[in-house]
Amino acid sequence: MRIDPFRMERTQCLYENEVEYNLSESGVLPLRVGDLLEGSPEPGWLLKARLKYPPSRGSDTLRDRISLFYGGGATRAHVMVTNGGSEANYVAFWGLLEPIDRAAIMIPNYLQGWGLARAYASRADPFRLVERRDGQGRRWALDVEGLERAVTRRTKVILVTNPNNPTGGILTEDEMDAVVRAARRSGAWIVADEVYRGAELSGATSPTFWGRHDRVLVTASLSKAFGLPGLRTGWIVGPPKTVERLCSYHDYLTLTPTYLSNRFAEIVMEPSRREAILERTRGILRANLPRLESWIGACGDVLDCIPPLAGAIAVLRYDLPIGSVALFDRLRREQSVLITPGAHFGIGRYIRIGYGDDAVRMEQGLARIDTTLAELRRRTIASRRGAPRRRPRREAAE
Repeated sequence: MRIDPFRMERTQCLYENEVEYNLSESGVLPLRVGDLLEGSPEPGWLLKARLKYPPSRGSDTLRDRISLFYGGGATRAHVMVTNGGSEANYVAFWGLLEPIDRAAIMIPNYLQGWGLARAYASRADPFRLVERRDGQGRRWALDVEGLERAVTRRTKVILVTNPNNPTGGILTEDEMDAVVRAARRSGAWIVADEVYRGAELSGATSPTFWGRHDRVLVTASLSKAFGLPGLRTGWIVGPPKTVERLCSYHDYLTLTPTYLSNRFAEIVMEPSRREAILERTRGILRANLPRLESWIGACGDVLDCIPPLAGAIAVLRYDLPIGSVALFDRLRREQSVLITPGAHFGIGRYIRIGYGDDAVRMEQGLARIDTTLAELRRRTIASRRGAPRRRPRREAAE
């Protein structure tokens, strides 16, 4: 089996530790170990812990607490713990797709699902979020007609990321219902990557796909909304028989979560502790986003952004004669700043910037981007001044 290069992850692996300012990160400032131990009923457990194998599906306590995050009848039997959300997505696609199947993939998106669908199924079909102005204002909206075209009788999986990466958009209830209708019509599974759920700027946790359809797998992790990427703790929530079958696929991968990550995750997912951590995340986002928006406003001649509703990420449309990968490369080489190009999410002249880490360093990184934007502006103006004037095209009526 051949698999497409996962360009976003490959470039982050290569460069995220080599630049001075990493604005490609999509989570918030990570918590410290001490922060979690303060929330533990027995802080000394870490020094006494024997580094044994934990239960392969995650401990009963952890799975109970994860199920409480979803409600809707979820129990520990509906939950399998994985090593990160990426492994959860991998197991879901590997376990659901056959070579004759097709998968409908939301674009823009974290393109892991796109690559997995192309590897394990016969085809990946895109459906899109589009920039739209409606009664809710300017937002990223689901192209429902495009969704209906993408979902065929051979579609086995419909992948949605909600809240979305990279836009920070959140589907409305009507849009979620449209996804469910498409799944019921085709008999497809919905794989709902909800890794940013809990990181909403409004403070209200966004609705989950869990419980809306009998063929739903929800994937998530502690990496983004919870600010704990180093724990590498993710999960799948789904029907018990399907979860049990997916465990046999997990047996060929990492087998179990790690013992320490499982214990820390138990602390994090205790309901009161969970909500305190998510409120910390939302506080960081509310404090940092205005600083990013101020910078975007100062660059309003070339940058535009629909404000994100969730997640520590914003996708910016730019008006400059340079492709997003070329702009990414130039910022990395010349300014030692790492952003994520729109091409890595399946869209054109956009860049994604993370705003959930240290605000001062974010502004320092943005100032370096200013230097490159100013140079590109100058070249654009000069080239337009030097271009020969075109005679107006005669209209057909003439």
